[in-house]
Amino acid sequence: MPDATAPNVFTRAQMGWVSFVEPLAESALTAQHMAALIDAARARSEYFRLLARDPDALEHRTRTDKDIFYNTQAGAPRADRELAAAAVSRFNGCIYCCSVHARFAATYAKREADVDRLLAEGVGADLGERWNAIVAASVALTAIPMTFGPEHVARLRAAGMDDLAISDIIQAASFFNWANRLMLSLGEPSADRPPNGAAR
Repeated sequence: MPDATAPNVFTRAQMGWVSFVEPLAESALTAQHMAALIDAARARSEYFRLLARDPDALEHRTRTDKDIFYNTQAGAPRADRELAAAAVSRFNGCIYCCSVHARFAATYAKREADVDRLLAEGVGADLGERWNAIVAASVALTAIPMTFGPEHVARLRAAGMDDLAISDIIQAASFFNWANRLMLSLGEPSADRPPNGAAR
């Protein structure tokens, strides 16, 4: 039964996450598990200790995530990548992921009011043409991927993005379309603030 105290609104506030399945205990993590976590602080996260049950998959997942969001060699600004993840999470109803990526989008873009509008109004909110193009492309990839087409690419390009930036938006949206489903099926957000190293 879902926790009645779990957050049920979209927000930039920090929150915790509770697994439906027993994660590994910190004391049970081996050298292989720690290597797969990439960042040792994630050993304190229930989410990552759960994913550590398959360390090979976890390592691939985390390296993919880091390359999509942290690679600064050309491409889309970090704020745009985070917006794509936040929009997908808002559309999918993943309150936890949305809070994380909305917080990052607001921090990197310094557009708190626009991010809060996305959270309050949903993916139809007017955020200005560049962000509207990012949200539209991200939602198309999320709803039914085959509905994403040349018109979305043309709109992103008209908003000032080159091919590498467009690729970053596609990857950020696609990755979180998958990541949301993983989090939603394995656990739920908690009113408690997460420990250091919580899911990212």
